Amino acid sequence: MATYERLPPSGIKVIVVGAGFAGLSAAIECDRKGHSVILLEKVKNLKPLGDLITFAANAAGVFKKWENVVETLEPLCYKAPGISYFDWTGRFVTTQLWDNGKKFGEIVSGHRGEIHLEIMKHATDRGIDVRLGQNVTDYFETEDGAGVVCNGEKMKADAVIAAEGVKSPGRKIVLGYEDLPKPSGYAVYRAWYDSDVLAKNEMTKHLVINGDTHNGWIGRDKHFLATSIKNGKDFSWVLTHKDEADIDEDWQFPGKVEDVLKDLEGWDPLVHELVKATPADKLVDYKLVFRDPLPTFISKNARIVLIGDAAHPFLPTSIQGAAQAVEDGATIAACLDKSGKDNVTEGVRAYEAIRYKRVHKAQNMGVTTREQWHKADWDAIWKNPKSLHLKRDPWLLDFDPENHVYEVYDETVAKLRQDSTVPSKDGPLSKGFGPAVSETEVAV
Repeated sequence: MATYERLPPSGIKVIVVGAGFAGLSAAIECDRKGHSVILLEKVKNLKPLGDLITFAANAAGVFKKWENVVETLEPLCYKAPGISYFDWTGRFVTTQLWDNGKKFGEIVSGHRGEIHLEIMKHATDRGIDVRLGQNVTDYFETEDGAGVVCNGEKMKADAVIAAEGVKSPGRKIVLGYEDLPKPSGYAVYRAWYDSDVLAKNEMTKHLVINGDTHNGWIGRDKHFLATSIKNGKDFSWVLTHKDEADIDEDWQFPGKVEDVLKDLEGWDPLVHELVKATPADKLVDYKLVFRDPLPTFISKNARIVLIGDAAHPFLPTSIQGAAQAVEDGATIAACLDKSGKDNVTEGVRAYEAIRYKRVHKAQNMGVTTREQWHKADWDAIWKNPKSLHLKRDPWLLDFDPENHVYEVYDETVAKLRQDSTVPSKDGPLSKGFGPAVSETEVAV
């Protein structure tokens, strides 16, 4: 039987709501820190849904601390050496190699559902109390604890971690109001399918018969990314485009091949072939929405904390939404380790202070990357092709969230205590130890 790294019991009881990547990461990291964890998930039967998801080095480094997880994920993951960029007509522009990935660590990128099931298996193998089919309808907190109403019954713990995504009921108790989504002006067609048909097509076979590839076509107000994976066996493509349809914020809204082809009129014939090869039941049309940066991630009594998309939904062009969710999970677990059972609220407030500026800086990359591509000055690009490259900055990728907590926790708490003694005008950030962050620092 496998043995797992775990600190001695902390006495801290934690309820995690939502078993996506944020919730799973929080549950696993809390277990590593010796906290007692119950993980509640609404879905009764987990299925490998979704398509391509990427965890950059800042998240892959967390996975490395989970026994055998990276080794288990390795056969499922993409191994292309970089991404090649083309203009919308198919003219080659530049290739961005992941050579600096050796500095920052490996990328974990593969099918969302397959990776999710493997990490869920790791959580259950660790002995974490994972409960499926649990419908959480409300949250509550007191001075000495917090809890949820689940399947009509109350459950209580020292802290509750809300990781249910942008529609989490936990957002309302933290904010005090319903936070509605806003249209971003863009939507995404997404597809994932077996690449056999592409291997038989003279125009497309080079993308799948010689291992994994990653390519991007950039045009005005849209971009098309295509990836082959598992040694070319599976294929995924994504088209981000102007949103002109009235569809819901739902991953499973079906798309139509003919609509995609119409959207790509005048584009590279190779791209058209990739779309035509897509089975009708493998195409999803997904509206991209955003929410304003939240004034706080924590509840009034600092017993309920939002993480992942519940706290900060990312646009796909950031390529950091999943990674930041993993960072959240590692951070809250380490903060509770530092605080101890007698100071849980201090740990929760420290979590917010440590995460707030970093996560919004990363969140802003979703907009800047999209504009970098969609509003590109092509005369300038042909002079400097590397201006199309994705930003891979050390502050973002060369980062260990767990170690960071242990480096800054004491200083952070000292500042929070000092700030809490200074009278301030009532506002969304003046309750308790909330971080003092200006609108310009978090604007997205």
